[in-house]
Amino acid sequence: MTTTTTIELKRRWRPRLTLRIRMLGWALLLVAVASLSSIVVVRQVLLNQLDNRVTADLAQEAAEFRLLAGDVNPATGEPFGADLAAVADAYLSRNEPQDGEAVLIFVDGVLYGASADPPYDLAQDAGLRATWTSVTDSRYGEAVATPAGPARWLAVPVTVDGVTRGHLVVAQFTDGARAEIDRAVRLMVFACLLVLVVVAAGGYLAMGRALRPLRTMTDTARSIQETDLSRRIEVTGSDEVADLAYTFNRMIARLERAFATQQRFLSDVGHELRTPITIVRGHLEVMGDDPQERRETVALVTDELDRMNRMVNDLLMLARAERPDFLRPERVDVPAMLADVYAKASALGPREWVLGEVEPATLWGDPQRLTQALTQLLQNAVQFTGEGDRIELSARVAGDRVLLAVRDTGVGIAPEDRERIFERFVRAAPGRERPDGTGLGLAIVAAIAHAHRGEATVDSVPGAGSTFTLVLPRETGP
Repeated sequence: MTTTTTIELKRRWRPRLTLRIRMLGWALLLVAVASLSSIVVVRQVLLNQLDNRVTADLAQEAAEFRLLAGDVNPATGEPFGADLAAVADAYLSRNEPQDGEAVLIFVDGVLYGASADPPYDLAQDAGLRATWTSVTDSRYGEAVATPAGPARWLAVPVTVDGVTRGHLVVAQFTDGARAEIDRAVRLMVFACLLVLVVVAAGGYLAMGRALRPLRTMTDTARSIQETDLSRRIEVTGSDEVADLAYTFNRMIARLERAFATQQRFLSDVGHELRTPITIVRGHLEVMGDDPQERRETVALVTDELDRMNRMVNDLLMLARAERPDFLRPERVDVPAMLADVYAKASALGPREWVLGEVEPATLWGDPQRLTQALTQLLQNAVQFTGEGDRIELSARVAGDRVLLAVRDTGVGIAPEDRERIFERFVRAAPGRERPDGTGLGLAIVAAIAHAHRGEATVDSVPGAGSTFTLVLPRETGP
C-alpha cells in the first residue's frame, strides 16, 4: 500500500468535525472557562467579605461591652465601678446575639455567664478557657472546629483599677453564612449552565447562518465543471466570509476568462490553420516531377508555412498578454518614444509621413510593447493607404490620460466593422482586405492597450481615412 493511499485511508476513518462544530466547541469552552473563573472569583470575594464582616461584628460586640462598662447601672442609677458582675448581668440582659453568635463572660477566671442558646458551648473546651482567661490584650483566634462548624472568636480582657478582673469572649459560627454562599454559588453554576445551553443553541444557529456562504461556496465548487464556469456565489454582508466569497467569485471569473481564452485560442488555431494546411497538403499530393512545377509548389508551400508561422507567433503573443509578466513597465517619455517610432516609420512604405503635435507627457508602461502597438497601427495604415497618402503620428494629454494616435487618409472603415475590428481574425469589408494579413494585428494592439489598463479606439469615415488611438493612463509609477 502506497503512502498516499495510507494517508487517504487515515483521513477517511478520522472522525469528521465540521467547522461549525469546532467553532461552537471553542466558543463554549471559552464561555465555560470564563464562567468557572467568575464563579471561583465571586466565591472567594464572598468568603473574604464574610471574614471581614465577622471581624467587624466581633469588634462591635467588644466596643459595646466597653461602652456599657463605662456607663451607669440601670438598676441603681450609679456607675458600675468595680462591680464586673453587674456589668456582665446588664450586658447579657440587653444583648441580643445574632444568628451563629455566642457571648461568654469570665469573672476572675471563672465563667460567669453566657448568651442563651449558642450553636455550641465553647466553654466545654478547657484549652480554650485557659487561652481566653490568660490574654492580657485583645486577641482574635483562628477558626475553631466544632460540631456546629468552625467558629472564630475575639477575647478581650476587662481591667478594673489596672487589674485584669475578667474577660469578654465573642464567638461567631460561620457555617450558616458559608451555606448561604454555597447556595449562591450553586445558583450561579446553574445559571452558567443555562447560559451555556442558550449560547450553544444560539451559537449553532448564528454560526450556521454565518457559514452559509462557505457551504454555498462548497456546493458551487462541486458543481463547477471545466465546460461551465459561469456559476457564482450569492454574497450578502461585508464580513470575512463575504470577502472570501467575493474572492472566490473573482477567482472563478479569472479562471473563466483564462478558459475562454484557451478555448478561443484553440478554436482560432484550428480554424485558421486548417486552410493553409489543406493548401500545403493538396499541392504536395499533386506535385509532379517537372522542375518548374516543383519550384512553384515549394515557393507556395514556403509562403503558406511562413504565414502559419506568423499566425502562431501572433496567437502566442495574444495568449501571453493574459499573463502578469507580459509587460516590463518603466517610466516612458512619450515625445522620445514617438520620435523613435517615427524614425522607423519611413521603412514601412512610401507614404507622406508626418509627426504631428506631441505634447510633453510621461506614462508608466512597457516601451517595447507600446512601440510594437504603434508600429502595428502604422503598418495597418500603410496596408490601407496608397502611395503618397498621409499618415500622421501624434500624442496629446486629456486629463489623466495620454492619447497616442495614428491617423491616415486611406479608405476608412465601414460603421458596422468598427465595433469588432479589434477582435481576433476579424477583417473589415472587402475593400480593406489584404491577402497577406492574419487578422490578428489589431487584436494584438488591443491586448497591449488593455495590459496597460487602457484601451484601443478607432474613429473612421469611409473614403476619408481612419484614426486609431491608444488611450493610456497618465501615471508616474506603478
